[in-house]
Amino acid sequence: MKNLLPVLLFVFSTCSLYAQTATISGRLTDAENGEALIGATVQALGLQKGNVSNEYGFYSFSLPLGKDSVTLQFSYLGYEMTFRKIKPDTVAIRLDISLRPEGSVLKEVVIQANPFEDRVRSTEMSVSTLDTRDAKALPALFGEVDVIKILQLKPGVTAGSEGTTGIFVRGGGGDQNLIVLDEAVVYNANHLFGFFSTFNSDALKDLKVYKGGFPAQYGGRLSSVIDVRMKEGNNKSYDVTGGLGLIASRLTVEGPIQKDKSSFIVSGRRTYADLITRGINRANADDPEYNPIPDYYFYDLNTKVNFQLSEKDRLYLSGYFGRDVFKFDDENFNFLFDWGNATGTARWNHIYGPKLFSNATFTFSDYRYRIRNILQGFSFNLGSNVKDANTKLDFYYQPNNQHTIRFGANATYHEFDVARLKFGSDDGEINFESGQGFDGMEYGLYFADEWAVTDRLKLNYGARLSAWQNNPAFYARVEPRVAANYSINENWSVKGSYARMNQYVHLLASSGLSLPTDIWYPSTENVKPEISDQLAIGTSFLWRDKYLITWEAWYKWLQNQVDFIDGAELFGNDELEGELAIGRGFAYSPLELEIEKKDGRLTGWIGYTLSWVKRGDFKDINGGDYFPPRFDTRHNLSIVGLYSLSRKWQLTATWVFTSGYVTWLPLGRYTFQDVPGAPFQPVVPVYGDRNSFRYPPYMRLDLGVVYKWKTKRSEQDLTLSIYNATDRRNPYFIYLDAELEEVGQDGQTIEVPTAIKAKQVSLFPILPSITWNFKF
Repeated sequence: MKNLLPVLLFVFSTCSLYAQTATISGRLTDAENGEALIGATVQALGLQKGNVSNEYGFYSFSLPLGKDSVTLQFSYLGYEMTFRKIKPDTVAIRLDISLRPEGSVLKEVVIQANPFEDRVRSTEMSVSTLDTRDAKALPALFGEVDVIKILQLKPGVTAGSEGTTGIFVRGGGGDQNLIVLDEAVVYNANHLFGFFSTFNSDALKDLKVYKGGFPAQYGGRLSSVIDVRMKEGNNKSYDVTGGLGLIASRLTVEGPIQKDKSSFIVSGRRTYADLITRGINRANADDPEYNPIPDYYFYDLNTKVNFQLSEKDRLYLSGYFGRDVFKFDDENFNFLFDWGNATGTARWNHIYGPKLFSNATFTFSDYRYRIRNILQGFSFNLGSNVKDANTKLDFYYQPNNQHTIRFGANATYHEFDVARLKFGSDDGEINFESGQGFDGMEYGLYFADEWAVTDRLKLNYGARLSAWQNNPAFYARVEPRVAANYSINENWSVKGSYARMNQYVHLLASSGLSLPTDIWYPSTENVKPEISDQLAIGTSFLWRDKYLITWEAWYKWLQNQVDFIDGAELFGNDELEGELAIGRGFAYSPLELEIEKKDGRLTGWIGYTLSWVKRGDFKDINGGDYFPPRFDTRHNLSIVGLYSLSRKWQLTATWVFTSGYVTWLPLGRYTFQDVPGAPFQPVVPVYGDRNSFRYPPYMRLDLGVVYKWKTKRSEQDLTLSIYNATDRRNPYFIYLDAELEEVGQDGQTIEVPTAIKAKQVSLFPILPSITWNFKF
């Protein structure tokens, strides 16, 4: 890699300013635990020069050479500002800075960073970040903090079914979100059929979601990028944190391997409902009328170690292992259903000099599910699996203050085992097998430049060249990316962006729910890559230095959308492509609004989205006419508030309103009578246009109270959550049922259907919960 340095410097030499300058560079970290600070700001006061740290905490910018002292200001949300005086009298100055969290030391005056100033000036738009500290305080279902459910409260994001972690971003499908954990792809980010996500908040440092204006380094999905990063581990001291809730417990241990040089973190979470149900089953083992309760549990394990090999080199190794297990076993029947993810990441950071930084990454992802059933001499096995091995090389180069250049390449090997079914008898008389295996290579090459054209105008332009190979299919596509920011004044800017994305793997889902049995399928000669083009405009306004008001409008064009034909057969079918239909789609919003406040006793946000989503032009679906997909919700409004009564007490609340989902219900049913005197059966449905019925609106109020206390060696809190505080019965699904009336026929009384009525199933009434969290 070091041999590339002369070539890279030659390629980008035309971007450099040859005036004599001093380049200041270094890493920004947390003073208490050594964690890298992502997006922290450094500024030279009075000179209007500076930069922000990248995702690894590295920063770089240039000042004119001189003997006069310059004051540098370092700031980050939730941390005290730090100032350093330097003399820019040498070409390269290395300056590593550690910032202290607010409240870590007692001071009469604490200077705090304004969290919104950089967002007003940045070319980034359609971006949301989540603070895990706030996420832990918000009320949650069963008290289980879930960053994906908090993400559902952001504008432009539509939630899945009641209580689940499914997300649909700006009219995209659930499979069109690229979810990465420490740069490794997570294919199914759900536990308990979608009611909880795979992310343990105790192990996370940062979560950032891109809804549009995608940076060129990202590709492979159409609608969003959800970039989740784990903590690196405390390299200063040993910490033990955790929590005890109603259905699960968490424990995290972190500390230095060699102080200030290396660290580790191990974080685990497990539910324990199965321990309770096993005890109940044992207590009733002698009761012949007792029906045993099946076992169910899930667990997560996050691990990470990092080493500072030298002043210029760092090595990170991380892994995630999670699984759900549902099983039932007795003398006649043995059933097992398990599914889960495993990911691994190896990452090497290298600093070539004050202007050039690189990151080399290898990741591995494995998602699989398995259903096994053994019943009186017969066995049934069904499974599916997708595995990735990815190598990636990214460079960050800053020739001067006007240009920040990113470029890199990656190659990913995919392996798919699709709907592998085995069925047979123990004596071998009956034997049936089906399923398909595929592989494919995905490539990416990108370049992007953040260009400060003037003091008011910034451009971020670039392109990504992506390719897919799955013999005999081969596709190569150019994906242009451009974003612009024009500052009207210090508090007001207007923005615009355009991005094209390609998706080479597709999720074949037979329902609107996020199920572990959904199948990932590669692009082939017949199933072409999906394409999206998204155009967005917007403005950011900082009002009274406390409130950031963001408005965006966007339009998205979708091509090669994949759906099942009516009556498709999914399992035991080796000709799945014959069950698929390919079409188009579009989505747009004239109003995506967010008002945020992150300073003071009252913090939170209000988000609102008005949008339309359509799919159509499918040859064998709906006559080719356009129809709304299930997640087409017209209005989405969320209000999130956190209020600090004192250092010990905090009140939290969230309120959500969503227009009802659309669904496909029959317009009527034919009935038949098998023989005279037998009941009439309304069994043959009559369908109209797809998704022509809309559910009632969804509304929910959640409330929370947090009580915190400290001792010399610990920090603890009790969090009381009330989910669905108004006890509103929101629809989980709606089904049709016949109303029967008894009539006489040939001297007999039979039941005749007189009407078909819709009936609603709701899941969650008002649900209080309490969680104890601790840190030692």
